[in-house]
Amino acid sequence: MEGRGSGSVEVTGVANVYRPDFEEGERPEGFRARRARIGYELGAETIGASLWEVPPGQAAYPFHFHYSDEELVIVLRGRPTLRTPAGLRELEEGEAVRFPLGEEGAHQIINRGEDPAVFLAISSSGHPDVVLYPDSGKLGVGERLPRGGGLRAFFHLSDGVDYWDGEPPPEV
Repeated sequence: MEGRGSGSVEVTGVANVYRPDFEEGERPEGFRARRARIGYELGAETIGASLWEVPPGQAAYPFHFHYSDEELVIVLRGRPTLRTPAGLRELEEGEAVRFPLGEEGAHQIINRGEDPAVFLAISSSGHPDVVLYPDSGKLGVGERLPRGGGLRAFFHLSDGVDYWDGEPPPEV
């Protein structure tokens, strides 16, 4: 048996968190983090994994919670601030935090430090998800397909309609 890293065994679907393939595209001020979708790179169907690099003074994403995807975060570098319904807490390198489904799992990662913060986010995935954004009153729905794409839409909760809105009676 050959040792690890010998290169003699061919493996498909390999990604390297030390050489991430960050997504293209500009993010708005306050959310200028970079994301490498490790799970997509590997072709994972039921596990999401993203490497995030958050510059000082920025957040990875808005405050939110999921109804279908449980998440956990492992801090690899820096001391980002975690925002939850309980308040703010600075995280240390190596700490892992779990975000359960529903309001209890609401979270946001903010970098209030002077150096970039890097963390790995892992989630259940592969099923449609509903995400609520309490700060903006938005609701997001989307498929979490292994290669991306699929349904992805956002709505303001204030635009909600009645269950029967637009439903015609059946032709008899």
